[in-house]
Amino acid sequence: MIELRNVSMIFNPGTVNENPAISTIDLKVREGDFITVIGSNGAGKSTLFNLIAGTITPTSGSLHLNGLDISNEPEYKRARHIGRIFQNPLLGTASNMTLEDNMMITYRKGFKWLKRSLNKKMREYFRSQLIQLNMGLEERMRENLAMFSGGQRQALTLLMMVLSKPDLILLDEHTAALDPKNAEVVLDLTRKFIQEYRLTSLMITHNMSHAIEFGNRLLMMDKGEIILDIEGEAKRSLTVEKLVEKFHEIRHHSFENDRTLLAD
Repeated sequence: MIELRNVSMIFNPGTVNENPAISTIDLKVREGDFITVIGSNGAGKSTLFNLIAGTITPTSGSLHLNGLDISNEPEYKRARHIGRIFQNPLLGTASNMTLEDNMMITYRKGFKWLKRSLNKKMREYFRSQLIQLNMGLEERMRENLAMFSGGQRQALTLLMMVLSKPDLILLDEHTAALDPKNAEVVLDLTRKFIQEYRLTSLMITHNMSHAIEFGNRLLMMDKGEIILDIEGEAKRSLTVEKLVEKFHEIRHHSFENDRTLLAD
């Protein structure tokens, strides 16, 4: 699906502000993988996502999607294949547009070779999809999204991304800004959509319990390196305590981010 070969990222190279954000990384993401990514603040998680999405260009190395080198492909072109949801629930939708218009824009992205208009048939299709969210949004299709809560907008962003049929989705702490109840709803929808649509996914989380519970594979990052890549029975038998112990064994010091350790 996607492969990173000897990828590194150094910000401000050759200056007093030089920052080696990503050390040399080799990573293969298989089709159907659901990978959780965990690590302290500054570990390189979001930089890794920015490299995959094309927001930044690697200092060295190459990225390949479905066998094609996309290292120099701009972000807007990669967006046809890669969907991303950010922590801020307002970033995935247009506040000054109606729900149905937001969905139409996303739908056209997914089926860009077709000329489609927002007609009765399309509205019924959108309504049938919105019912999955169990939020009553199918009755609010002509309302502007400025009237919706953060949880509703993040759930809608997730649904719209699924409908655009991306090859890969990047979930960048997409529940961190939500209250616990809405975060649980969005996480449940995340698991449901990934399973039903067989999506290939990477999900950053600060919550070790979620990193263990979700997905078939777990990556732990520290100081720009992937220090742990675990899956299968080894992942299923993990606990938060075992994960912290593994960090200690590899790095020989304590895990630095209390927010991760204290997450429940």
